[in-house]
Amino acid sequence: MMSQSQLATFGGGCFWCIDAAFRRVKGVTQVTSGYSGGSTLNPTYKEICSGASGHAEVVQLAFDPDVVSFEKLLEMFFTLHDPTQLNRQGNDIGTQYRSVIFYHSDEQLQLAQAYITKLQPQLQDAIVTELSEIETFYDAEQYHQNYFDENPNQGYCSIMIAPKVAKFEQRFSAYLE
Repeated sequence: MMSQSQLATFGGGCFWCIDAAFRRVKGVTQVTSGYSGGSTLNPTYKEICSGASGHAEVVQLAFDPDVVSFEKLLEMFFTLHDPTQLNRQGNDIGTQYRSVIFYHSDEQLQLAQAYITKLQPQLQDAIVTELSEIETFYDAEQYHQNYFDENPNQGYCSIMIAPKVAKFEQRFSAYLE
């Protein structure tokens, strides 16, 4: 009997980086960059960047739990960003870049809490990753989807994303397409 596809929604800075990495993972059947956690209906990228909408840049993954577990996705997520930086990742500053897991079930919440508890002693600073139940998810504009693979020579992609993806591919090679 085949398992049903599940969803996971993660925010850890610029969604282009997270999107690029998860597109390579076996068992992840769809990756959508988008926005979650704010109050504005159908927000635009410009509204997200202003910080006024309250949304975070996130990626929503559809995945087959028989191929890749939510726990493994958590491990990958926490290697793709610094969960100790509040409302920022590097030079990207603002609540839209916050570290956040929008959980889709009580099981995901419990697994995320357990993973953070396990990870915390390995880090010098406190983990500030927000855990919030998913309420709404809005797809980002089309040009944000698969941005890294569509724009590999763009400055931010070649300087910031390419090294992060290379490191991710090396660490998780057994889990990649």
